[in-house]
Amino acid sequence: MAQIFAYILHKEGVADDSALELVAAAKKIDAAASVTAIVVGSGVDAVCNEVAASYNEVWKIDGADFAYPNAEVIRKALVSIVPKGALVLIPHNTFGMDLGPGLSVKLDTAFVSDVVDFEGIDGDALKVVRQEYSGMVSTHVTCDTAAGAIITVRPGAFQPDESKSAGGAVTDKTGDAGDLGVSRRFLEVVEAEMGDVDITKSEILVSVGRGIEDEDNLEIAQELADAMGADVSCSRPIVDAKWMEKSRQVGTSGQTVSPKVYLACGISGSFQHMGGIKGAPFIVAINKNAKAPIFQLADVGVVADILEFLPDLAEAIEEAK
Repeated sequence: MAQIFAYILHKEGVADDSALELVAAAKKIDAAASVTAIVVGSGVDAVCNEVAASYNEVWKIDGADFAYPNAEVIRKALVSIVPKGALVLIPHNTFGMDLGPGLSVKLDTAFVSDVVDFEGIDGDALKVVRQEYSGMVSTHVTCDTAAGAIITVRPGAFQPDESKSAGGAVTDKTGDAGDLGVSRRFLEVVEAEMGDVDITKSEILVSVGRGIEDEDNLEIAQELADAMGADVSCSRPIVDAKWMEKSRQVGTSGQTVSPKVYLACGISGSFQHMGGIKGAPFIVAINKNAKAPIFQLADVGVVADILEFLPDLAEAIEEAK
């Protein structure tokens, strides 16, 4: 069995939620596998110590060249340290989509993107599950891992492994990173302007999608949010229609949120949207399409027209008060 590696995303000295999800994903491939975390950055000792509780081993690459996650720089470093035939799991976000394909070319391995499940491995044949047509169809793919594989894993697709019982050792691989001469360089981070509500700090979100149908119907969502003590957020089509400001958008091209409760109202559940939801909130999905992908991720699913259901729910909550 090939060794499994997991690339760890982190920010401000804290590992991303996907770090624990990749442990679960690796165990789905092989429950007995020894999984090694790869942490790249500048001053990452705290992150390494954090993830060592969940991984059998942690490989650290630490230096000023890695202060900003530049995929071109990191790809060169990984080519130098990842052993031939390894399986490398990377979170499927904008950075992972930048890093993964080129890494597979450089290592001459298979590449599979946006995996939502694993069905085990038989010899060199790894069976994975992906989704097509905005999640309406699941495809079962067999990947030849004889030469290894680079696999991007959809955030939120696997329940985080909270056991933290591995107690792995940290190994410094910085000296093995090799020549990092690259043409692309980091300039600056431009923070997006915050709107009247910071949904990244909201504990309860009522989020609306295409099912709201008309800008005037946003009032229905706001009434429910007021009844629940929540804030209103949305998916990208609502922002594209200019019905709500960008600061209210949840998703990979919007805000990353971590509420305790998330109501997805008329939202299909594309990975671009769900990728902006962290921290395993209690998800309630309300959609009149019983086959919407959101129901696969929801804790509670309601098949209903939100234009009829949300006012009834708001009224019931007010009565309960």
